[in-house]
Amino acid sequence: MFTATGQEKCYDAAGREIPCRGSGQDGEFRAGVPWPEPRFYMQNETVLDHLTGLVWSRDANPYGFPVPWQEALDSIGKLNDENYLGHNDWRLPNRLELRSLMSYRDKKPSLPSGHPFTNVFLGWYWSSTSAAINPAYAWYVHMEGARMFYGRKDQYYLFWPVRGKGNGILHQTGQDLCYDDIGNVIAAARSGQDGAYRQGRCWPVPRFELRELVVKDHLTNLFWTQQADCSEGPVSWQQALDVIHIMNEDSYAGHNRWRLPNINELESLVDCSAHSPALAAGHPFRDLREAYWSSTTSFFETDWSWVLYLVKGACGVGYKPGKTFFVWAVTDSLT
Repeated sequence: MFTATGQEKCYDAAGREIPCRGSGQDGEFRAGVPWPEPRFYMQNETVLDHLTGLVWSRDANPYGFPVPWQEALDSIGKLNDENYLGHNDWRLPNRLELRSLMSYRDKKPSLPSGHPFTNVFLGWYWSSTSAAINPAYAWYVHMEGARMFYGRKDQYYLFWPVRGKGNGILHQTGQDLCYDDIGNVIAAARSGQDGAYRQGRCWPVPRFELRELVVKDHLTNLFWTQQADCSEGPVSWQQALDVIHIMNEDSYAGHNRWRLPNINELESLVDCSAHSPALAAGHPFRDLREAYWSSTTSFFETDWSWVLYLVKGACGVGYKPGKTFFVWAVTDSLT
């Protein structure tokens, strides 16, 4: 289970809008849990997101200015001491919770159009998830265009409080440890970090099941090719879509419903306790590459597309005409 990106239109490699039918793009398939209508419900300066069941402060910058990561965690504790907006169970969102607000059909900010939030800053927002590749860094999301990367914990960024258990659509990030500012492991109790809360749906054990040339992910019920380099080398974005078309014509592994995954499908593979690659230990995939094209166009610049950087676990963008990234095919049904 994963959420839809919200993208409804399709674009060619030059960024021009095209009909979605037959394009193989995110806007054609719209895979994932669709957004409810209305998506947001506001009550007493808090906002319930009907998509995830999470509750956010309406004010997207309650502290008023950027702070280092540890100060963001401490400030959430102060808000709880003050019973902020009538509640004392606020937390710093993990990276999946923060990403869940992103709309891939909007920009400046990358929030669903008509959202009720105020004081949204077009910059980086901290998550409570440390970067496994270097735990002196933590994941953050940029509200202008929805990029997700990691920054040094002593740098200054904003934070946005969240509360609630959610409705089970979001799963855990995989992070199970907590870290201080310089990357040392610390006790989880009262840290306020992702590794302490482990918020979200638990991962099944085993998570992955190998079925000949196909791998089922029991967390999302998606099926991936075991071969994680379907293009056999870096290709452009349009070439990536063409590779999928050929795979379906040839009934790769006996199936003809393959597609280029959207960015939420790709990100769902990430284990935030791992890096190089950012996949769960014992996974059955082979020929893993550094980064993968998604079928999701960047609405910020439509001649770019979203990319999962698998070594780090980051979500960035790539220039569509560049023969830069690889293809990893997915389907939600083997019938």
